[in-house]
Amino acid sequence: MGSCLSGDRNNHAIPYSEIASTSRGDGVVTRSNSNRKITKKSSSPSIDSPREMSLHRVPGRMFLNGSTDHASLFTRQGKKGINQDAMIVWENFGSKADTIFCGVFDGHGPFGHMVAKKVRDSLPLKLSAQWELGCQVSPPVLVNKDSGTSHCDPGRLGSSNDIHVMLKESFLKAFKVMDKELKLHPYIDCYTSGTTSVALIKQGRDLIIGNVGDSRAVLGTRDQSNSLIAVQLTVDLKPNLPREAERIRLCKGRIFALQNEPETFRVWLPDSDSPGLAMARAFGDFCLKDFGLIAVPDVSCHHLNEKDEFVVLATDGVWDVLSNEEVVAIVASSPRSSAARIVVDTASRAWRSKYPTAKVDDCAVVCLYLDSSESATVTTQEQQELTKDMET
Repeated sequence: MGSCLSGDRNNHAIPYSEIASTSRGDGVVTRSNSNRKITKKSSSPSIDSPREMSLHRVPGRMFLNGSTDHASLFTRQGKKGINQDAMIVWENFGSKADTIFCGVFDGHGPFGHMVAKKVRDSLPLKLSAQWELGCQVSPPVLVNKDSGTSHCDPGRLGSSNDIHVMLKESFLKAFKVMDKELKLHPYIDCYTSGTTSVALIKQGRDLIIGNVGDSRAVLGTRDQSNSLIAVQLTVDLKPNLPREAERIRLCKGRIFALQNEPETFRVWLPDSDSPGLAMARAFGDFCLKDFGLIAVPDVSCHHLNEKDEFVVLATDGVWDVLSNEEVVAIVASSPRSSAARIVVDTASRAWRSKYPTAKVDDCAVVCLYLDSSESATVTTQEQQELTKDMET
């Protein structure tokens, strides 16, 4: 519950256009040596504006509340200030047939909303570029097995394994380039702001997931008795995980939980009780990058079968109050056109019930269906409800 203790996002709330993404120049950062000064340039769009505006007109690319035959996506602002969650579904990704990119991003810190939306817009492009480069390499170059970031099946042979290896390397390189771009970005201050990312590429029956932070991917599938079950596909990369804790402490970072939230371990600077980041990996947050925080994704590969029905990606605003099994049951029993919204509705009610004195967190959900046999046509009433909750 809560990602970062450095700064109240309400004190830094910046009017934000979903259409212009991070390209508006609101809350522009001017750097002079080590000083950071926030200036207001709402009338002067940034240099990214033309490219990002054109992105929002790409067919098959969705980042607002809605649905298609293949997916349902929905986000809602919590009670902590501006919505810092972002999401995307991109069909025919990379101009490849039967290929979909999905992702959810949970920003934190004073400019987390800008970081999350920047990653939402830029990471898919970097992944596509790296994939294209990988396709020109034959045979694919194997990634170091000691990296500790891959769960691809080394025993799988043939073209499926080639896709896994190629996409794994694409994820690792794209995430590295994305974090470097954020560090050098002239308009977004990522020193104490960042974002999680759980993103996947589905091509045919192959699924590759790259995860940074504590957003989560869960598979809805059938067991041998044909009962619906939930299978968690990613690990919540918290600071108290042994492998994460060891790296952070070797880099002189500190890990401890506050007395009023003993279940939430956070990362702190060696000589200062800040920023208190509740995850071990993230884009941005460069104040901690020398002290164990990394943006290297945990990459997992899966070959889907006929029993696999859907994948749910969601930010921790959902998983903090709903179990994997509850979310899978909700999606399975909901119309495809509104499944993501119903998950968010249920999570919002659960927050008020389980944590009545806490502020409801932002929530973002993407439900990716692994077949398109059921129509996801949206009724007029459903579309009106979706539009009402849509970010502006």
